[in-house]
Amino acid sequence: MLSPKMLQALNDQLQAEYFSSYLYLAMAARCADLNLPGFAHWFRVQVQEENQHALKFFDYILLRRGTVELKGIEKPKGDWPDAPTVVEDALKHEQYITQRIHNLVKLAREENDPATEAFLQWFVTEQVEEEASVDGLVQQLKILGDSPSGLFIMDRELAKRQVGGAE
Repeated sequence: MLSPKMLQALNDQLQAEYFSSYLYLAMAARCADLNLPGFAHWFRVQVQEENQHALKFFDYILLRRGTVELKGIEKPKGDWPDAPTVVEDALKHEQYITQRIHNLVKLAREENDPATEAFLQWFVTEQVEEEASVDGLVQQLKILGDSPSGLFIMDRELAKRQVGGAE
């Protein structure tokens, strides 16, 4: 069984994963507004991955006979001026989620809960990949600078992303 403290933290992370999904949906909408369908597609795939992450927490809580607590999801911002700003905010968000996962691992150790610590290791690895993927986009956008043709080519490449792929 999960300790009350661990259960609360896992439910909080469940909410954070659904917020991530909602945030990336807002980012997809903004990229579509910016006439960047490839970026919008990339973020829509991200939405699907975040929903999968949330369901992993949902299922784990139930597996450990905890009570799932579905909380409200706050409205994400949606007024990014351009694609680089959207992607930079996505990287900041991934770094935030990484820190949350690390805090959960620390709590699992403090609560003497090796099962939850083992469960969280998948997310530790996943966050390394998530940050690297988004950081790669940030770096590519920096290289492109103000090149409209470069942005167009990058947008076309991002349209090829599939669920489960890094890019």
